[in-house]
Amino acid sequence: MTTSAQNPILCAIDTPSINQARDLAVNIGPHVGGLKLGLEFFNAHGPDGVANMAELGAPIFADLKFHDIPNTVAGAVRSIMRARPFMLNVHTAGGPAMMRAARDAMDELPENDRALLIGVTVLTSMDETDLAAVGQRGSPQDQVLRLARLAKDCGLDGVVCSAHEIALLKDDLGADFKLIVPGIRPKGSDVGDQKRIMTPDQAVSAGADYLVIGRPITAADDPAAAAKAIAASL
Repeated sequence: MTTSAQNPILCAIDTPSINQARDLAVNIGPHVGGLKLGLEFFNAHGPDGVANMAELGAPIFADLKFHDIPNTVAGAVRSIMRARPFMLNVHTAGGPAMMRAARDAMDELPENDRALLIGVTVLTSMDETDLAAVGQRGSPQDQVLRLARLAKDCGLDGVVCSAHEIALLKDDLGADFKLIVPGIRPKGSDVGDQKRIMTPDQAVSAGADYLVIGRPITAADDPAAAAKAIAASL
């Protein structure tokens, strides 16, 4: 596993084309710490596709956001771990029983074969208005802190959060609790559908352990050059 001290960048490769994904991974490989494979890729290729990408040597974050009854999530964890990702995630909104079932399933593996188990708190595409629309009152920060505390209590290794919650969570939950931060946009890049964003150097300075960066790299005219420039800015 590549550690955040070496390179915290996880490039989000969101494409249904495995050939395109492999070509991109090879191109940017020297400049990133790992790859994030999400639902668009997984629904096209499944665990075999994740294993195929892992053959390239880059650590894989399986961004599948499991959210179901505890028994189903435990089974999903067992299934995806056959592809040997170094990190995977579940929705904290699934509740304590679901998160503990995921933790128990992970702990069935030998210690060296386990992945970091991460909880998704509040999506970075959501703001306070979006939370209110689904019946959650208060600020995104309040909801993120509540769910992150629950995730730690259930034995998870960290959470996905926006850069704006980094300092709050590090102070409350400690330096060892991993923070995976999407919504990262280099200065001057397109914000897209993200609402709670920060530049890469700001996020690392705030204490992010891993940065999930997609379109600023993958949509660039020269993805390798874009990844290299972001890495150099850190």
